[in-house]
Amino acid sequence: MKKSIFMYLFFFAVLYIIFQYANEKAIFGKQDSRIVKLSQKLTKAKDSLSALAKQTEEASYFSLQTNDNAMRYIERLGMEAEEVQQLISDKIYDQNGTPGGNPIIPLKGVNGDFKINKIKFLNHRWIQADFSDGKNWGEMIIEYFFDENNKLELIPLSSLLYSGS
Repeated sequence: MKKSIFMYLFFFAVLYIIFQYANEKAIFGKQDSRIVKLSQKLTKAKDSLSALAKQTEEASYFSLQTNDNAMRYIERLGMEAEEVQQLISDKIYDQNGTPGGNPIIPLKGVNGDFKINKIKFLNHRWIQADFSDGKNWGEMIIEYFFDENNKLELIPLSSLLYSGS
């Protein structure tokens, strides 16, 4: 009787080991396929990030913050680029509240006063600006500089107007 109990225990142990082996093999197979899928997603995400980084680098090519020559020019004036950008941005946006529209914009609005919506610093001398009166919109190039007394001068160089539909 003792022999049969050991024999049944042995068979039960063998069946349990076979079951565990099959179960673990299935789990490892699923984990491997999941790892492969996640690796593919990671590769795709890295490629997307690289593409976005390249686009960002190209988009910021014309920028005060990424132009070493422009930064040196601003520093020679005794200012910081971020300080200059904030000062000029504040002055441009503050003029949006002027009755009759922003005086920097050389056009008169048909549907109200033209106001500058967005600006982009191209370098230490030029700004690209987007403006609108609600229906019509346009873009312009503004030249800025500081005179010998470090007084800010803003000069509209060129503008174009798109018509709303």
